[in-house]
Amino acid sequence: MNSQAARLLSLDAFRGFVMLLMASSGLGLAQMAARNPESSIWQAIGWQVSHVPWQGCALWDLIQPSFMFMVGLAVPLSLRRRLAEGQPKLGIALHALIRAVVLVLLAVLLSTRAADKQTQWIFTNVLAQIGLGYVPLVLLVAMGWEYCLAAVVVILIGDAAWFLTHSAPSAETLKALATLQTPPEGKLEGFFSAWSIHTNAAAEFDRWLLNLFPRAEVFVANSGGYQTLNFIPALATMLGGALTGHFLMRPTLALRQKWRTLVIAGLSLLAVGALLGWFACPIVKRIWTPSWAVFSSGWVLLMLACFYGLVEIRGWRRAAFPFAVVGSNSIFIYVMHSLCAGWIGQQLAKHGMAGIFGSSWGPVWERGSILLVLWLMCLWLYRQRAFLRI
Repeated sequence: MNSQAARLLSLDAFRGFVMLLMASSGLGLAQMAARNPESSIWQAIGWQVSHVPWQGCALWDLIQPSFMFMVGLAVPLSLRRRLAEGQPKLGIALHALIRAVVLVLLAVLLSTRAADKQTQWIFTNVLAQIGLGYVPLVLLVAMGWEYCLAAVVVILIGDAAWFLTHSAPSAETLKALATLQTPPEGKLEGFFSAWSIHTNAAAEFDRWLLNLFPRAEVFVANSGGYQTLNFIPALATMLGGALTGHFLMRPTLALRQKWRTLVIAGLSLLAVGALLGWFACPIVKRIWTPSWAVFSSGWVLLMLACFYGLVEIRGWRRAAFPFAVVGSNSIFIYVMHSLCAGWIGQQLAKHGMAGIFGSSWGPVWERGSILLVLWLMCLWLYRQRAFLRI
């Protein structure tokens, strides 16, 4: 196996770990926590596999930034390969545009459920967020790492400034929002009130944008507080991945030097993100605040460093294989989980698993069994050398 392939194995393994975490649906641990409300241990576990209501960070909140970070990391690697093959820059840009459109449309498809009577034009799905930021991501990477770094700074400062200077919603909007059930944690006060749920700048933009599309009723707010324009600060996360990709491609540095740099950068971003969260803007994943972009990137780098160290330095290549199988077909498992997880569970229950799924540990067995089926699908595709590409 050549050095390029060896270098990519840890990246595929980490990407696969992230996708398996997503496809596991928390392995039913949140449901187990709900069944054991008196257990502080179960409550701590359940909290980690659930999204925080507004401020803060749990393990489950790190899935999306990890996925988006790895998308950015792959771009400089892919771009270098395409240019080495002699592909024209115009063709590469056109491919990026087509991929972006397909990702957004696929996200809309996945957001439209069977019970919906018309297309749900919603753009908060992770695929839509990637698609909306993909073209500027590729263009900035093609311009060079200096432009990527400058763009990260401009995006994060500009996003914070926009939220701070946004005027309060109208009385009519506030009246409509009063009918919604909102988490008390989402209502911030003082300087941080600019990032409150449903009344922030991005929420106001969605009340304009989403009502331009055909809808069964007027859009007022996303129940979870997620916003379309999250893709702009999330672009900073993807650009952070691109900068990491540029760094990992440097041939002059030893593996251990790269690993140490990943660890130091991860710890530094965690510290900076925490400081920003205390003094500049709250750490909120649901609207991808600048402090969240920095803080979550620190965690992603530390997790990536673990895989990089274990696979590339320790040589745990066989142990990485189950993750790499999924990481090489990340779009496939995402789509299959979104469309078929419920159906897979129903079929397993019909064919002998109903009793196990109904036991005291039933949620764990059910989610684990669905995950195993999805992994076996990825394994079969991997052995057929079949990879879903967009």
